[in-house]
Amino acid sequence: MEAKQVRDLMSEDVYSAYPDDELAVLCDLMARRHVRHMPVVDLRGELVGLVSQRDLLRHQIVEHDGGLSLAARSALAHLRVRHLMTTGVQTAGPDTDIRVAAQIMFKHKYGCLPIVDRGRLVGILTEADFVRLLA
Repeated sequence: MEAKQVRDLMSEDVYSAYPDDELAVLCDLMARRHVRHMPVVDLRGELVGLVSQRDLLRHQIVEHDGGLSLAARSALAHLRVRHLMTTGVQTAGPDTDIRVAAQIMFKHKYGCLPIVDRGRLVGILTEADFVRLLA
């Protein structure tokens, strides 16, 4: 396989959220768009965190089908994305070799890797991108 860069494999059309977005709205968007990872950016587009479906399941916010549980919907009325997002997320740049990105994801057991350029979110690399590469 020819060595590739992350830019050759990443998805550039990334849905993202802001820290002050309502958590219920984020859950609905993730379910509607069938995404398992949602980068969180500030007003400048700089990555500040990440929310994954695994985070939502671990906190019993969503059901296994991705929908909000009944108890969670009322409880989420006052919660914001910043209350649940993971910070200090590992990232890669668009010019990173995909083997290096794969090693980061494997080592840390990440399902995705946000791709940033000069601090700004420019894409996302997911396990599904590697499956697509090999299929």
